[in-house]
Amino acid sequence: MKHSTPLPLFDSMEHLNDTHDFSYLNKDYFLEDIVVSKKFLNSYKGSKGTFNSYRREVERFIHWTVLVAGKKISQISREDIESYFNFCRQPPKHWIGKTKPPRFIKKEGLRVPNIQWRPFVVTVSKVEHRRGVSPEIDNFSLSYGSLRETLVILGSYFSYLLEEGHVLTNPVALIRQKSKIIRKSQGTTVIRRLTDIQWQYVIETALNLANNNGEQHERTLIIMSSLYSMYLRISELAASERWAPQMNHFARDGDGSWWFTTVGKGNKERNIAVSDAMIAALKRWRMYLALSPLPSPADNTPLLPKIKGSGPISSTNAIRKIVQFCFDKAINKLSEDGFNDEADNLNEATVHWLRHTGISDDVKVRPREHVRDDAGHSSGAITDKYIDIELRERHSSARKKPMSCDD
Repeated sequence: MKHSTPLPLFDSMEHLNDTHDFSYLNKDYFLEDIVVSKKFLNSYKGSKGTFNSYRREVERFIHWTVLVAGKKISQISREDIESYFNFCRQPPKHWIGKTKPPRFIKKEGLRVPNIQWRPFVVTVSKVEHRRGVSPEIDNFSLSYGSLRETLVILGSYFSYLLEEGHVLTNPVALIRQKSKIIRKSQGTTVIRRLTDIQWQYVIETALNLANNNGEQHERTLIIMSSLYSMYLRISELAASERWAPQMNHFARDGDGSWWFTTVGKGNKERNIAVSDAMIAALKRWRMYLALSPLPSPADNTPLLPKIKGSGPISSTNAIRKIVQFCFDKAINKLSEDGFNDEADNLNEATVHWLRHTGISDDVKVRPREHVRDDAGHSSGAITDKYIDIELRERHSSARKKPMSCDD
């Protein structure tokens, strides 16, 4: 079958339920499949990141069912699901883009599909991007992590459709050997985190930036401190429709202990135990803002006010740029001091590595259950992935093993 170029189906979380005219789709699309899929996506509007992931997978899948399989969703079988995963590994080139344009754009006051959008996007690593390497469609590939996420999301999707009576079976659940699709991992997952020396250079860089240019970088220091010390995700630091971090989200209990309230993945609220070091960082930040050293219950000042204008920082990209600037300065300093390997590896770091680093450092000295609850992990098994003591011992025992009897 000829693979037509797909157009976006579902708008952003804010505009998902706007009235859209689907006349731009060809006659092969089944409106009832789109309508029930929109209802499914509406149940994930509590978290922008989760919504975007589910929208991406559902949208890809619907396009494949129509343009490749030529079937309604209710006709999809277990064999079809396996074929779909093979398709995702190597989609046709005109389904792949080099950038991530918005799905819908405004035209004459209406939101219309963006013809530049593609279901798949080829990317390059941060290091390659810094070296001027451009993404090439011929180099597209999906990681096993991405394929695993696709499998999980489609499983949830079909479970919902089954409950709604839209399908008779869940073909994802019928796959007997999922290992044919998703490679299993043996042993402990390596957590992507900063090394001890990298973190020291990063936090010292943030401190130096703040000392030398407070107007620009006191904000940098509180961001780096919060991401590391309280294990915050970037979405928990930026304001959104569902949650906007404020100063009074720091609160003292009857014992004089400080806690920070946030809302994380799955729209779940949690309280984080705040360290003395984090309180010191908060005091410094508040003094810069000409506020009292510690917040009162009535202090609804944004935790991260914009540099220009009023209101809180709501752009995660703005926070990423601040963190990356600090990383870049730390990379330069590491290179100047002769730590070239550490500098090269720090090139790959993302904002989320700061959360991983904070958890990894704390789980060595704090009870696992305490770290689990502060991090918002659903189980201790997730927290266990951050315990790298056994990995160090395992590598130490292997480091000096000989290659031959003569070594």
